[in-house]
Amino acid sequence: MAASIGEQLRLAREERGIPLREICDQTRISVHYLEAIETNDYKRLPGGVFNRSFIKAYARCVGYDEREAIEGYTRYLREHGDTSDDVNTTPMHSKVYTETPATRSPILTVVLSVLILALLTAAALAALHWFQKRAQLAPETTAPSYALRVSGVSLYNAHTQDSGLQEADYEAVLQ
Repeated sequence: MAASIGEQLRLAREERGIPLREICDQTRISVHYLEAIETNDYKRLPGGVFNRSFIKAYARCVGYDEREAIEGYTRYLREHGDTSDDVNTTPMHSKVYTETPATRSPILTVVLSVLILALLTAAALAALHWFQKRAQLAPETTAPSYALRVSGVSLYNAHTQDSGLQEADYEAVLQ
């Protein structure tokens, strides 16, 4: 059995007859990096999470157990005293504001939303009432002069024949 994970992955690839170029096409990992994995030259890899991801993808592509591959990679690093790839176990607190817990009660949010909607509805109804009142007042101010003329014309028609007023006399009275 091969000693390192790189050798084990190379043997699994060779058993299946898969060329490195095909693995490169399937995983989108550079042939340069795949060769570095097979020769256990992890210094040529980008480092950190990328190394683990590359090994995992390589193992999946050649039909090797991914978990075993990662464990073998970690074991190889520990045996050779390389701790640069150790995963940081201290939690990192993000400075993104959306991840902070809500400080306001959801009930208060609902109550405030309903209150704002009620105020907006009341304002809209008040504006509608005001416009309707204004529309009712506007025809009343212009309607009497028009009504006077209409009543004057009907008066002219009804009384001119009886009273004997001339049309010119009637128009003078209206003005």
